[in-house]
Amino acid sequence: MTRTLEAARPEDVGLSSAGLDGVDAGLQKMIDAGELAGAVTLVARHGKVARRSVLGLNNIVAKAPLQEDTIFRIFSMTKPVTAVAMMILHDEGKWRPDDPIAKHLPVFKDVTVFQGEGKAVAPKHAPTMRELMTHTAGLSYGGSAEPFDTPLRAAKIWHAPNLSEFVARIAGAPLAYQPGEQWLYSLAMDVQGAIVEALSGQSLADFMRTRIFEPLGMKDTGFFVPEAKRGRLATLYRQSRKEGLVELPDPKVFFNFDHLSPPVAPSGGGGLVSTLDDYARFAQMLLNRGELGGTRILSEAAIAEMTANHLPDWMLEQGFGIGFMRIRPGFGYGYNGAVFTDPAAAGLPVGRGTYEWDGAAQTWFWVDYENDLVFVGMVQRLSIMPDQTNCQQLTQKLLAPAIL
Repeated sequence: MTRTLEAARPEDVGLSSAGLDGVDAGLQKMIDAGELAGAVTLVARHGKVARRSVLGLNNIVAKAPLQEDTIFRIFSMTKPVTAVAMMILHDEGKWRPDDPIAKHLPVFKDVTVFQGEGKAVAPKHAPTMRELMTHTAGLSYGGSAEPFDTPLRAAKIWHAPNLSEFVARIAGAPLAYQPGEQWLYSLAMDVQGAIVEALSGQSLADFMRTRIFEPLGMKDTGFFVPEAKRGRLATLYRQSRKEGLVELPDPKVFFNFDHLSPPVAPSGGGGLVSTLDDYARFAQMLLNRGELGGTRILSEAAIAEMTANHLPDWMLEQGFGIGFMRIRPGFGYGYNGAVFTDPAAAGLPVGRGTYEWDGAAQTWFWVDYENDLVFVGMVQRLSIMPDQTNCQQLTQKLLAPAIL
């Protein structure tokens, strides 16, 4: 198997082998407890891979093991990739943070703001691109029991025949709140996907393939798994309190795509599949401030803007959000990903300025600029319950003692 990142002894890059063993042991404990079928992880420091770990199974019934090149549905770990696509266009001068969204997507010209059942008002200001990049534009995801989500559900956005219509239906429903006045996890990155198409003249899939995946050598990343690679696709599980891990053969139960064929509306918020090494290359590019192996994807200024906190102090203090998708103490938000503003307040031992995100099936990654370190983890478990172990937080705590 071709390695996509050069390996090194942990101690040669300032990591303890025993400490890395502790990370593996923590995930193995989850597997043994039936919380996970299996997990693959990668730790890189100073541009070299110190540890690749393959633990547990891909399929519990068949007892088929995971592999280093297993393909995973990364769901919301698509969002940072979409941010990079947007920042490529930003480097080219095609949009600015203070631009109204409507400048690039005219369907947003006449948006309104929800004021109660059957009531809507004009926004105090037109939602901007900066707000779109930071979940503060007034959008939601449409799946909550909050009254403001009722119009979005009625718009049947997930049944749209293409990305343009998908976004038009979003724009036709009232915003959940006044732009800039809250942080709410949302469909913003799906809207960004339509902007990428409008500004580049390419489909989102083609833009990502030609401008990100091919230049970075991400050979197994895309919006669906070709038939020739389908045997490498990970088994998707959901967590049931009564039944444990239950195989979920049809992701369309939750989403409007199955990752087996090209989607009619590629999701910039959650549609990609990838592998451990592919995403590690992407993360290492972020850590290298825009380049990998001599190939520059973004300017250093673009990386700095993408990975900086853009939320004001008052918003961080109020901790906006719904349920478990809230702004947590010690965190800010950059473009399409969280930023550690105060690791001590977050209770997690990473470097200040660390950029991270995860996905619905519990894939996760972080880029730690202070420690010159990348971590990528892949599992396939939907529907995390409140009392379940969070893989990202667990591995952040376990990895800290390994940093020499």
